[in-house]
Amino acid sequence: MTTMPHFCRRRLGRWLAVGAAVLGTLRVAAAEPDGLVPLGEPDAARDARVAWHREARFGCFVHWGVYAALGNEFDGRKGGGYAEHIMRVLKIPRAVYLERVAQPFNPEQFDADAWVRLMRDAGMRYLIITAKHHDGFAMYPSKVTPYNLTTASAFKRDPMRELSDACRKHGLKFGFYYSHAFDWEHPDAPGNDWDYDNPGGDKLLHGGRDWWKRYPEFLPRAQRYVNEKSIPQIQELVALYHPDILWFDTPHKLPPEENRRILQAVRDCAPGVVVNGRLVANYGDYKNTGDRPAYFPETAGHWEAIPTTNESYGYSKFDLSHKPPEHFIRLLALTVAKGGNLLMNIGPKGDGTIDPVDQGILRGIGAWMQQYGESIYGCDRTPLPVQGWGASTRKGNRLYLHVFDWPADGRLLVAGLKTDPTSARLLGAAGPGLTVKRVGPDDVEIQLPARSPDKVDSVIVLDFAGAIAANKALRVAPAGATTTLHVMAGRLTGKGIRYGDGKRTRDVVEEWSAPDGAVSWTVRVPQAARFRVAANYNTAAKDNTGTFVIEAAGQSISGQVTPTGNLATFRTDTVGELALPAGEHTLTVRPGKIAGANLMRLRQLELTPGN
Repeated sequence: MTTMPHFCRRRLGRWLAVGAAVLGTLRVAAAEPDGLVPLGEPDAARDARVAWHREARFGCFVHWGVYAALGNEFDGRKGGGYAEHIMRVLKIPRAVYLERVAQPFNPEQFDADAWVRLMRDAGMRYLIITAKHHDGFAMYPSKVTPYNLTTASAFKRDPMRELSDACRKHGLKFGFYYSHAFDWEHPDAPGNDWDYDNPGGDKLLHGGRDWWKRYPEFLPRAQRYVNEKSIPQIQELVALYHPDILWFDTPHKLPPEENRRILQAVRDCAPGVVVNGRLVANYGDYKNTGDRPAYFPETAGHWEAIPTTNESYGYSKFDLSHKPPEHFIRLLALTVAKGGNLLMNIGPKGDGTIDPVDQGILRGIGAWMQQYGESIYGCDRTPLPVQGWGASTRKGNRLYLHVFDWPADGRLLVAGLKTDPTSARLLGAAGPGLTVKRVGPDDVEIQLPARSPDKVDSVIVLDFAGAIAANKALRVAPAGATTTLHVMAGRLTGKGIRYGDGKRTRDVVEEWSAPDGAVSWTVRVPQAARFRVAANYNTAAKDNTGTFVIEAAGQSISGQVTPTGNLATFRTDTVGELALPAGEHTLTVRPGKIAGANLMRLRQLELTPGN
């Protein structure tokens, strides 16, 4: 009998342990988790949980941690990108981060009541704040780890308790952002590859994004992090503060089965808490779109968008790219018009104050919401197609028309409205109602005052006796102004084609790499007309080029892609003319020839009626 060498026995034992862990993981993945119902399937419990969230429509996201005191600069070096990521970007060692960032943190000017009153007055109905971001530092007195605010910093108060109490006082729902998967402090968690030999970081160690498939040896360590820190802290937050909502992020850092295990732990300890959609794909209570959106495609079900006042979520003293209140007022209307919530982010400073610029933005939004909030709260997606003048929201048998661009001639055409309203009026205005006349089976016209009541978003209320019937086809004006067909108002078919995430300059067809990929719109032309057709697009690289074909009503025209190689610079090229008969048509753009990795990043078509 041959004796196995000691080092072989040790290695075999290690791999048997790893194999057992992987087998257990696969068993978990194969089984449906108890009590978790996929999105899109009927679930009375989910409907009850999210009822307040649907009603609220507008919330405040707060990214605030010890990193806020840095303002995205450490030792004279700028962090770049999101300020809350400075530890990762500059590869600050955990020990240095603790000593020089966490320990001196002392936001003595923090005033929870002032924060919440500002949010309430802005019209926000819920607050979500970072209890632990990716740096792994708990912003509350956690007993799970000493890496927390009252133990490891100069600040000995509990801001989470103070904010929770202020929200209850002023009528806001309250909850936490918790980075469950990405943790740069814990030695077994994914992410920190400058202090530890861990996957999940920028170095793409041990297999890169799906490390658990190629490096199962790390799985028991990641499970240990989930067991020792992630789940216990989530349970701790629930027990200490009784939140209304928990918001998770970066699930791709952990195997799907670990994320599902965390969601199951939440459901076990807090079955009534709303959970966002970034914990487990196709689970949770609603969907999340991409960060910093400026435009949205149609999204089924209940969803939420998370813009921020500038381009960073945490406070950055270098980021002066703040958008005005008008941007968010219109974005809010566009979001609700498509059935979503707007969770708008601010990044307070390290001293505990909110940047005066952010305060001004919130107050500007609040002034509008005070008069027009009725058209947001409790409203849902519109039955109408996209309108060139703005957006519309719905509440039962009532439509709210959000008019961004007031017609110069005082005539507002509401396209696709098949049901006659019983009344029309300006929201918040006294006096007689507005005159409405039908100008076709699918369109009505409203006579408006010469001047708009609000330069940003004036709201018209239409009431109906019963159900509202509409034609969702996009109306193409047969005379006068150019009609814009945005790609996200269309539909994608085929392989190798997908939308961008809706950020500025990314409200486009982001990938277009296969010949059968196409984007189409259903359009309605009230009267036969000829249209000059132009394409607005750019390319990600200089070698992205080729040809494309635009088809409608049995006709086709061809265009040549001229590469820009610049994501921020768009060009508009006239492609040709189409003669469209009266009626509904499918207008389609498809590749002729794709040269390079992708055809183009198409943003919109522009149809201008001819003489």
